[in-house]
Amino acid sequence: MTVATAASAKVKSARHIGTPFGLPHSETPNIDLPKMEVRGAFREFADKGVAQARHTYENAKAASEEATDLLNEIYKTAAKGAMDYNLKVIEIARNNTNTAFDYAYELMGVRSPSEFAQLSTAHARKQFEAMRAQSKELTALAQKVTTAIAEL
Repeated sequence: MTVATAASAKVKSARHIGTPFGLPHSETPNIDLPKMEVRGAFREFADKGVAQARHTYENAKAASEEATDLLNEIYKTAAKGAMDYNLKVIEIARNNTNTAFDYAYELMGVRSPSEFAQLSTAHARKQFEAMRAQSKELTALAQKVTTAIAEL
């Protein structure tokens, strides 16, 4: 027998079969409990637990349904507001494009530098006022949607 085999045999003989990590096996002390009706107490405890779980489930279900309805309303309001806002942006872009083409057409008829300056100044004022009005409209739309969502 080699040295490694002899050492292995000693370790195996020192181990206690059936116990984790080779720890010695100890027996659980036998404790005598008073005999009592466990079935009734356990059933009552289980019934209370089930009733409480049902109540908690119903509350959670109602809260989640309410939250889902609220989220649906918020989504509908936000989607409608975004659509209105985008339609307004498209309308503004169309108006600005038409104004730019009108300005270009008018520029083609300019005969002097003073007429060019006068036309350009009038166009710049008109565009500035239009931009201010457009910004107010878009701001009002965004505030309207935000307020509608906040009221939900």
